[in-house]
Amino acid sequence: MAKAENKKSFEQILKDLKAKQYAPVYFLMGEEAYYIDKIADFIEKNVLSDEEKDMNLSIFHGKDSKIEDVLMAAKQLPMMADYQVVIAKEAQHYEKTIDKIEFYVKNPAPSTILVFCYKYKKLDARKKYVKEIDNQGVLFETGVIYDNQLPKFIKDYCAEINVKIEEKAVGMLVEYIGVDLARMTGEIDKLLIIKPEGANTITSDLVYKNIGISKDYNAFELARALGVKDVLLANRIVDYFGKNPKEFAMPPTLTTLFNYFEKILLYNSLENKSDIEIQSVIGVHPFVFRKDYLAAVRNYSTGKICNIIGFIRTADVRSKGFGFASADSAEEKNYQILKELVFRILH
Repeated sequence: MAKAENKKSFEQILKDLKAKQYAPVYFLMGEEAYYIDKIADFIEKNVLSDEEKDMNLSIFHGKDSKIEDVLMAAKQLPMMADYQVVIAKEAQHYEKTIDKIEFYVKNPAPSTILVFCYKYKKLDARKKYVKEIDNQGVLFETGVIYDNQLPKFIKDYCAEINVKIEEKAVGMLVEYIGVDLARMTGEIDKLLIIKPEGANTITSDLVYKNIGISKDYNAFELARALGVKDVLLANRIVDYFGKNPKEFAMPPTLTTLFNYFEKILLYNSLENKSDIEIQSVIGVHPFVFRKDYLAAVRNYSTGKICNIIGFIRTADVRSKGFGFASADSAEEKNYQILKELVFRILH
C-alpha cells in the first residue's frame, strides 16, 4: 500500500491507532484520497466511545467553514473524556489560509486529536510549521497509485478482510474499475455480500455476473489468447473493443497485459520452478499458473517476452499522445494502437 514521505507508512499509522498511540495532529495530504479517508474514518469511529462522541467529536467541511473555526475547536478541552477529536474534511479548501495553523502546531493541545484531510494537494515543505507537524504529530503524504500496483492492493485488501480472491478475478477488477481505490473496495465489499453462503473466495464468475464485465471479451481473456497464440480469438477481442468503446479502457488493458507477461518473465528467471517458488515469487497459485500461463512459457522465449514488455510500454506512451499523430477520436486511436500491439506480440 501507499507510503508516506515521512517516517510512518499508512500501515504503521493504522497500527499505532489500533494500539491507542495517538498523536495530537494528523496532517494527511496527497493525491490518493482513499488512504486519507481511511485514516480519518478510523479516528472518527474508534478513538471515542459512542457516548463520548456527542460532546467531543467535531467535524468541519472545508467548503462550509473557516480554518479559524477548526483551530478554535481544537483549543477546547474534552468533556468527560480523555480526548476530543476535531476533523477537518476537504481541508484543501483552506489552502489560502492554511498558514494559520502555524501557531497551533507549535504547541498543540495534548487532549485534542486534530485531523486535516488535505486531498489532492500538499503543503509547502519549506514552511517551518511543516517540520513542526512532523515533530509534534503525523505528517502523511500519499502519492498517485499506478495501474501496476492495483493487483497487490486488491490482494492486500482481500487478505485484510479475510477473503480469498482468484487471480483471474483480480485481473477483471483491475480492468473494469481501474485506479479508483474507493470504488474498488466498495465493489469488493458488494461481492462479499452477494457471494454464495459459506464461500470464502471471490471468483471470476462472481465478478462477471455482478460487475458487468463481458465474460468472453475482456483484457484478461485477451492476455490468455495471446499466451496460447490464438490469433483468431485475440483479434476478435480487439475488434470487440473497437466496436464497444465504453467497455474498453486503454490503461487497465495495458496493465493486464503487462502483468501477464511480467509473470512469465519472472517464471523464466526462477532457478527452482517448484510450486512453492511459483506461489511466493510470482504470487499466483501453481494450478492457476499452469492453466493460464504455462502455454505462454512454451510459446515465447525470454527475449521475446522482454520485447513484448517493451511493446506494451511503447503502446502506453503512444496512447498518451506521444509519437502517435492521428486525427481520429481517442477511442479510435487506442483501438489502432492495441491492434498494432497485438500484431507485434503474435508475430
